[in-house]
Amino acid sequence: MIFYIAFKIKISSLKSGYIVFIYLFSFSLISQNEPKWVPPLEIPIQLSGTFGELRNNHFHAGLDIRTQGRQGLKVRCVQDGRVARIRVSLSGYGKTLYIEHPNGTTSVYAHLKKFAPKIEEYVKKNQYEKESFTIQLFPKLDEFLIKAGEIIGYSGNTGGSNGPHLHFEMRKTNGQLPINAMQYPLLIEDTRRPQVQNFYLYSGLDSFSSQKEYPLTKINDSVYTSAGIIASGKINVGLRLFDRQNKSQNKNGIYSASIRLNGVEYFNYQMDQISFDDSKFINLMIDYKELKTKKRRIQRFVAHPKQNFSFLNSKNQNGEMQIDPGKSYQLLIELNDYNKNSSFIEVYLTGIKNKLEYQKNRQNLIEITKEYKYEFNDKSVYFQKDSFFDKADIKVRDNGDTLFVGKDIYPMKKAFKVKFKIPKEDSLTISKSFISFLNEKGKPVFFSALKKDGYWEGKSKILGKFLVTKDTIAPEINAINFKESQWLSNNNFLKFRITDDFSGLKKIRGEINGKWILLEHEPKNKSLIYDLRDIEFKESLNQLTIEAEDQVGNKTIFKRNFYRKVK
Repeated sequence: MIFYIAFKIKISSLKSGYIVFIYLFSFSLISQNEPKWVPPLEIPIQLSGTFGELRNNHFHAGLDIRTQGRQGLKVRCVQDGRVARIRVSLSGYGKTLYIEHPNGTTSVYAHLKKFAPKIEEYVKKNQYEKESFTIQLFPKLDEFLIKAGEIIGYSGNTGGSNGPHLHFEMRKTNGQLPINAMQYPLLIEDTRRPQVQNFYLYSGLDSFSSQKEYPLTKINDSVYTSAGIIASGKINVGLRLFDRQNKSQNKNGIYSASIRLNGVEYFNYQMDQISFDDSKFINLMIDYKELKTKKRRIQRFVAHPKQNFSFLNSKNQNGEMQIDPGKSYQLLIELNDYNKNSSFIEVYLTGIKNKLEYQKNRQNLIEITKEYKYEFNDKSVYFQKDSFFDKADIKVRDNGDTLFVGKDIYPMKKAFKVKFKIPKEDSLTISKSFISFLNEKGKPVFFSALKKDGYWEGKSKILGKFLVTKDTIAPEINAINFKESQWLSNNNFLKFRITDDFSGLKKIRGEINGKWILLEHEPKNKSLIYDLRDIEFKESLNQLTIEAEDQVGNKTIFKRNFYRKVK
């Protein structure tokens, strides 16, 4: 980072170069000493999510800090630094700050309700200039210099958050590699050991491998065991487990694990850092079929040949263990949280002769090295090479209006393509139609409205059922806290409820007297909020217009007049 800034001085004007030099010098002084570190919240730190734990289709890259069910708590910068990036999005992290620190790390604060006043003003200015609520900004080097402990925002529930909390991350600035923030002085009280719910042995790595559960007995506070187990051939371990801190009931992930057979280590990982690329392979670390069919998340302690997890320590061993007939084995599993609370599973195995198991005749087997195209009268499905991590037994069939593309029991590496031919008649129906995906309850949900070369087309990484449906109902907008022609001189906010019955909202645009206004949209609450203090009113009578459009072009225009005292 220092060389980058020095380069910027060279090509900048003398005046701007001087400012950057001072910034660099002040940081250099700080970095010579142990940097001050301040917790991001003033309340006792309790976690609802830990670093590296398994989530749906991704590893958790930070810590979820509980905010006592509240929003608006002061969020403080953990170290001296500068605001390097600001993002506002409807999904994901919501309102997020990225602050670079002189020691080569970046702290991330996500799901914020709002930013600190000077940052909020900067963001709003750019939102109005770009006429967009969603935005991504990269302030100048010296735009926002922040001290450790300085208020940078307020906790919230924006984006993909399922409840009020602060998602907090530490990253290596170079490459934006997430690191475990538990290494910092968060002072989390934790004397509780990881808990094991279920213990399984597997005979293979893919979805066709056999699995057997063995009941566990808890010997004491830290050790589990099972009655003598007989096994044969190559085996690997699966567990349902969780960890908790003292003052939190949330079931979180563990920090590290090791698998040993007769004292020899076969598998080891430790969540000190992860790569965002790791999430490409997360479904190889669970029993995907079990999750989809029985809603049980079994963590696999084995390295699939196609995975490339950055956090695995046992590079020479993949977790598969050979059990030979007539031999005895001790299997020892160690599970740890970050505070060195440990649990153990100790079981004894006896090897028997490998049984010949009946192999199901698979008529619809997809090889990973080949591409497959299924064409019907008005539909088609295309799998490119390496769509799957392993061979998959996939049946594709046309059932009139519905296209069946296998069962969602195989994790996918690449998306497959689904196409439906567009009929030539009834242009109105066509314009409002799209491909939908039937969810687990059999309810169609929006999938794709893309039209290309006479077909509706979409890409999916989830197997299942697809059909063409239509949406002819426009979004609905209702005012919550004001009526037509009402005086709003004492109001600070206009509040609305916005809904769409099917395909979902695509665009929202608000105007007052013909000028764009910033509408804060929170999809999970179906809310729109406008801050009346954003603009200076020059007339007492004002006209508000909100236009909303769904994914297939159905539009609603909401209009309402209101009065406001002119200052």
